[in-house]
Amino acid sequence: MPTMADVARSAGVSVATVSHVLNGTRPVLPHTRQAVLDAVDELGYTPNTLARSLVTSRTRSIGLAVSAISNPYFTEILQGVEASALEHGYSLLIADPHDDPEHERKVVQLLHERRVDGMIVAPSADPRELVSYLGRHQVPTVFLDRVIDGVGGGAAGARAGVPVDAPVDGTQPFDQVCAENTEPMAGLVTHLAGLGHRRIGLVAGLPGLSTTAERITGYRQGLTSAHLPYDDHLVVHGDSESAGAERATAALLALAAPPTALVTANNAMTIGTLRALRRHGLSVPDDLALCCFDDFAWADLFSPRLTAIAQPSREIGAQAVRVLLERLDSPDRPARTVRLDCTFMHRTSCGCPDPG
Repeated sequence: MPTMADVARSAGVSVATVSHVLNGTRPVLPHTRQAVLDAVDELGYTPNTLARSLVTSRTRSIGLAVSAISNPYFTEILQGVEASALEHGYSLLIADPHDDPEHERKVVQLLHERRVDGMIVAPSADPRELVSYLGRHQVPTVFLDRVIDGVGGGAAGARAGVPVDAPVDGTQPFDQVCAENTEPMAGLVTHLAGLGHRRIGLVAGLPGLSTTAERITGYRQGLTSAHLPYDDHLVVHGDSESAGAERATAALLALAAPPTALVTANNAMTIGTLRALRRHGLSVPDDLALCCFDDFAWADLFSPRLTAIAQPSREIGAQAVRVLLERLDSPDRPARTVRLDCTFMHRTSCGCPDPG
């Protein structure tokens, strides 16, 4: 197996120069760098990642803790994280916290013990132990999809979520990357109101998640914009999963005055809602209009085609990697929250003619 010394001899440079080229620890003249890379290719040299990590204190690996990896939304986020990490020369270690606070802290600790350079985490509804662990150990971390109050990022990162005390010394900043939630949800409600609906139900997500709180806020803002009253009975929690949404939708349909339109707050709950409607013999949009937060690959293959809010899931994942790498390069910079815009996918489940 070729060694770094073999690469140095082939390229006509010192072993230190080869190390600087491969580890990016010092600028090297372009022609010298190219000579080293050509020698690496010619000899088939593979760097010793473990040895390199001992020298640089970096493993060039990122820990990713995301629940419900089987969910198409998080699958696309994972693809964005993986592609961006690979582009920057990083590998991924992946764990599923199962949206359970105790398990979340354990898997994050396991990832940390694998000496990852930093972490990307979609926090649970109660992330206090998670934040405490990351703060104590000063782990560079980006919170993904869901934001947390009190951990940095300014007012933009504190619109919703479980309040969490920052570490006592206040030194641990956490960056956050997510989609806009409030305005897109308000847009779905005003769209349905514009079609004449006056009782619009919401199948909301798991209580405690910032995405749930922000989308409920958007729902209420949409009602206000449409001059419609808010009715507690029309908001049910499907707990961000299909079975819960099926039960929640059935509860809405059992009301003395059921809704004439529904908004579901994520793609898994959309499936559960559709199951409940089918079980009750109801047709969309003839009997009940439907709009969804979260688009997915086959949403336009349903009959009717699903009107939905599409989140930029892959870009959320890619942006989280970029923000984490910026944190690794500049540990003392202020924390920030990055919010990405969503897209309204206008189809036919809302009751509109096919926009083509």
